[in-house]
Amino acid sequence: MIDASEGSGETSGRPLMTYTFIVICCLIFVLGPASGLNPEYGTGGELLQAQSAYFERWGVVPSALWSGGPGQPLTPLTALFVHGNWLHLLGNMLFLYVFGAMTEERMGRVQFALFYLATGYLALLGYAVAHAESGQTLVGASGAISGVLGAFLWLFPRARVTSLFPFLFFMPLRFPAWVVLVFWVALQWLAARQADDRPGVAYLAHLVGFTLGFLYAWARFGRTARVGGAARPSEGESQP
Repeated sequence: MIDASEGSGETSGRPLMTYTFIVICCLIFVLGPASGLNPEYGTGGELLQAQSAYFERWGVVPSALWSGGPGQPLTPLTALFVHGNWLHLLGNMLFLYVFGAMTEERMGRVQFALFYLATGYLALLGYAVAHAESGQTLVGASGAISGVLGAFLWLFPRARVTSLFPFLFFMPLRFPAWVVLVFWVALQWLAARQADDRPGVAYLAHLVGFTLGFLYAWARFGRTARVGGAARPSEGESQP
């Protein structure tokens, strides 16, 4: 669990785009075959076939992306709103809720929305470039959310982050945001080196998204938008 807090500063109001992305992802998931709640997709083997076809239609398949088929250039965008299961969805949305709200307040709604979509698109595209022959289907908002984490690291480096670590009997420990996020990046890098091209989590997309988000915040805002001062509680929480 992560509880981020940071000093006050100028904001753009409620994080409307963060909430909008969360609602869209949740609605698409519930109405799609992955949730198992829509009777239109059937049950058992019929449901599994529907899920497979659904992911291939709206997700990114690197080998298909470079074949130039109809609609393929849009799949790194549509894939941002598709999730594989409940845990995948809830984990991503909790991270987006915590870190997206403060990042959107700092950037502004329009800029944040464009940043989120562009970073997510490029993160999946970067993975597809590195694994051009892969037939693995990629779905999920992780690349875009990793971009939000990268921007958050630059904009709120002194935010206090409370994490619950299972291997420490869920003892709550508070660290500066930069410590937690740098540790997260290191884990992603190590996992990416071990994962290679095997099916599973696309750690490389996380690294690409995080790097792009950090560089964008650094280039766009410099030091002027970094927030300091007394900490205040945030609205959200998530889990690593």
